[in-house]
Amino acid sequence: MDFKYDVIVIGGGHAGCEAAAAAANMGAKTCLVTMDMNKIAQMSCNPAVGGIAKGQIVREIDALGGYMGIVTDRTSIQFRMLNRSKGPAMWSPRAQCDRGKFIWAWREILENIPNLHIWQDQVKELLVENKQVTGVQTYLDVTIKAPCVILTAGTFLNGLMHIGRTKLPGGRVSEPASYHLTESITRHGIVAGRMKTGTPVRIDGRSVHFDEMDIQYGEKDFHRFSFNEVERNLKQLTCWTCFTNPEVHDTLRSGLADSPLYNGQIQSIGPRYCPSIETKLMTFPDKEQHQLFLEPEGENTQEYYLNGFSSSLPLDIQIMALRKIPAFRDLVVYRPGYAIEYDYFDPTQLKHSLESKIISGLFMAGQVNGTTGYEEAGGQGIVAGINAALKCSGSNPFIMHRDESYIGVLIDDLVTKGVDEPYRMFTSRAEYRILLRQDDADARLTEKAYQMGLAKQERYNKWQTKKENIKRIIDFCSNFSLKPALINPALEQLETTPLRYGCKLVDVINRPQISIQNIAPHIHAFEELLAQINDRKEETLEAAEILMKYHGYIERERVIADKMQRLENIRIKGRFDYSNMNSLSTEARQKLTKIDPETLAQAGRIPGVSPSDINVLLVLLGR
Repeated sequence: MDFKYDVIVIGGGHAGCEAAAAAANMGAKTCLVTMDMNKIAQMSCNPAVGGIAKGQIVREIDALGGYMGIVTDRTSIQFRMLNRSKGPAMWSPRAQCDRGKFIWAWREILENIPNLHIWQDQVKELLVENKQVTGVQTYLDVTIKAPCVILTAGTFLNGLMHIGRTKLPGGRVSEPASYHLTESITRHGIVAGRMKTGTPVRIDGRSVHFDEMDIQYGEKDFHRFSFNEVERNLKQLTCWTCFTNPEVHDTLRSGLADSPLYNGQIQSIGPRYCPSIETKLMTFPDKEQHQLFLEPEGENTQEYYLNGFSSSLPLDIQIMALRKIPAFRDLVVYRPGYAIEYDYFDPTQLKHSLESKIISGLFMAGQVNGTTGYEEAGGQGIVAGINAALKCSGSNPFIMHRDESYIGVLIDDLVTKGVDEPYRMFTSRAEYRILLRQDDADARLTEKAYQMGLAKQERYNKWQTKKENIKRIIDFCSNFSLKPALINPALEQLETTPLRYGCKLVDVINRPQISIQNIAPHIHAFEELLAQINDRKEETLEAAEILMKYHGYIERERVIADKMQRLENIRIKGRFDYSNMNSLSTEARQKLTKIDPETLAQAGRIPGVSPSDINVLLVLLGR
């Protein structure tokens, strides 16, 4: 075999799969190196995709031509749209998936992408010459050459698992850790650190008293993750909820002396936003109960995942505590929860393209950048894959701004602010979240994907049809006049205030009680227009309605984003020797020297750089 490629991807997790697929689809000869082809895109923790802000990222990956949304729809066993009680900027899709089928759906896709070769092996060394990547060396003593390497090793770099005082080397339960690779990278000056994450106990469903739990149904409407209209063909299942109680908490507290989190065994940083059950007890000592979610692992398995009960306590304490919950009094488990420590690299050492500032051609994506979550990993993976392919062809890097995508927010936060705990995406992290809704990911990113060759012609044509239909609906509603005598009976029937004067249809649709669906049957011309829309009708109507109802908010946020974009256009990289600028604060000099921001706007987002420091730079720039 000829082990010469354009791009090598290390690791077959969610970041690695998206990175390899994107690079290969853009024409780069790509090699994906994974230690187990049967664990590609393994859902190491909960078998679910999406959630608050994470669902938006998956929609963005899909709009960029990635596959996480397609695989999720294809293997979904429950779908829900979260946050429906709030505005559409907060709506977030989430799906429960069949863990095993998820792996094989991904593998089928990857094995059939031209230019992509999968090699089952483990990388032990990054090969570098004159600060430029040249390839990798594997445990099978294979030298694989490439000018671009994407590291997506997840939790495997020097991975160490903890269950009580028991310590086991590994990147995942029953899977070996990856040694030597971290050291082969840090010897070139890249700084590494240690982080921790955890996973809950897995339960045998036959031992659960489901009649003593609350049922949580899924939804079966038109919403999907993928624009490609993938059908959900698997059996749709329910999830279940229950609560801990004081007895559970007392039992857990009895084991804290053997908790690696509290006896000094674990020193690394853990996730604040996905805490272990023992951390919840210590953080909220007065809280008498915590909610737990029991989620199926697949369509035809008895294995269940207990969301909310992540723990590294001893096995006997975990089981004793859970058996204090009525529904789990006869509990049988497949394996306990555990914590895992692993290496990560300070993401401020990366450019916005996710290429290293220190080693040319080295890209990093996923948990090695200090993030947590499949979705965050996949979003970084597709950007790294795109940029590795672009670098191979000599093209400019692909950079997304904070007003374009949650992925853009994620990457900017990482490379500008760094991390002091595993980074998880929330809607609150995005200052332009009204512009970054889950329903308009295609509107924001399909054009970009099409220009790069990731969105095919058929998909682009379907998006153009949808865009034109949305415009037709909005134009009709903005121009169609309503007379009180004709529409008031319908308004009274829909329990909203009758008109005193004539108005445009859009003004009525903007009322909270009115939707396109419930007003259209009362307006013949409008109903005729909607009857002409045959493709993606419900999706199109929802998009048009959101754009009309929230027009003022969207426009206001767009104006703010455009103002900030002016600072994004002021490039400052390489223009200042910050260490000698005494007019800046000491902290600003240190942070600006370390980060070396690309633009003035990025400089303003660095913690410790004040507005007065930005004004100093503006004055020096003559602005």
